[in-house]
Amino acid sequence: MLRSELVNRLQEEFQPMRAAEVEQAVDIVLDEVAQALASGGRVELRGFGAFSVRKRDARTGRNPRTGDTVKVEAKRVPFFKPGKELRLKVNGGEEP
Repeated sequence: MLRSELVNRLQEEFQPMRAAEVEQAVDIVLDEVAQALASGGRVELRGFGAFSVRKRDARTGRNPRTGDTVKVEAKRVPFFKPGKELRLKVNGGEEP
């Protein structure tokens, strides 16, 4: 699903709201999640999952095109852990 598809779906669900208002609400939610993660926080949406940040150590990588080794710096990356309800929905109601 694309961001625009999400906005359209929400606008259908909340008919009195204009598309611009729905898009602004989606922007606010996504910006707040991004800001919380950027500050090292965690965002938990009960029944859906939790977003957090994990640290990746520096390592030696390989350029797939040339085969040369390259140094990859340490970095922080976003991580998502799905909640139980989302896992069940994705797996057709059965726990994997």
